[in-house]
Amino acid sequence: MKKLVIGTRGSKLALWQARWVESELRKLEPSIEIELNIIKTTGDKILDVALAQVGGKGLFVKEIEEALLERRADIAVHSMKDVPTELPCELHLGAICKRENPADAFVSGKSAIKKLAELPYGSHIGTSSLRRTCQLLKSRPDLKISSLRGNLDTRLRKLDDGEYDAIILAVAGMKRLGFGDRITEAIPPDIMLPAIGQGAVGIECRREDPEINALVSRLDHNETSVAVRAERAFLLRLEGGCQVPIAAYARFSPDARRLIMDGLVGDPSGSKTIREGIEGDPAGAETMGVRLAESLIKQGAGEILARVYGKEIPPVENDIST
Repeated sequence: MKKLVIGTRGSKLALWQARWVESELRKLEPSIEIELNIIKTTGDKILDVALAQVGGKGLFVKEIEEALLERRADIAVHSMKDVPTELPCELHLGAICKRENPADAFVSGKSAIKKLAELPYGSHIGTSSLRRTCQLLKSRPDLKISSLRGNLDTRLRKLDDGEYDAIILAVAGMKRLGFGDRITEAIPPDIMLPAIGQGAVGIECRREDPEINALVSRLDHNETSVAVRAERAFLLRLEGGCQVPIAAYARFSPDARRLIMDGLVGDPSGSKTIREGIEGDPAGAETMGVRLAESLIKQGAGEILARVYGKEIPPVENDIST
């Protein structure tokens, strides 16, 4: 292999991730020529509307996948939380790289406030995520929450200009772009479950390219891959997208023998959330994800999702919870 083209979005975070993958590949194959193909996606073009109102899946990957299929790119580097659970049949995830901290970051605009719990009554919060909004309102219905879009610099500038009392971002993105010192609290998952795949970088490629697959697979991090695939199986069973608050977080036990996973489905208003945990053998990670989703469906998650999607979620036909 003489040359490899990486398809990527043009945001600072996307470019950081693409260049990090480039540097890791160069360590494996020093002689390879690598080029970035920067592609503008639908999600990049729509900045004045909340993503939940745009609808659809794959807002940040569709055009990059088209480049893969048309051979204008050999691999694509994505934030895993942006990747739909169903990919074109010609493509697959060749690697899921080692995960950064998956937590959400509380970033305060006031030096005296260090934690989410310390916010005064009626504070104004900025976030682009219904998942975050739902969980915030569940614990703090007094908060005023407004949609916040734009790149990281834009969001931090709006905070610094006093438009919000605090904003919620991803710890991973903040750290990767050198803003780790702005994080006033990494919100614990027992307070706010992260998005599916948050903090992990995925590499998508064509199934039919054995040489590229062999190279890319060397960047796969097994524990991250197992955990994220469990989360994605959970999301797939719920037919989830950005229009409804769905969260999941899977991780290995301290002795690395068990997989522990928590999942949540909530009403966008925060009026109702259903959350549960599961634990099992990592070898059955994706089955665990499905089991957890079906348990939430039995508890009423299907009704929440049906209201949001405008269609029924397939019921649980067989009891696989044992």
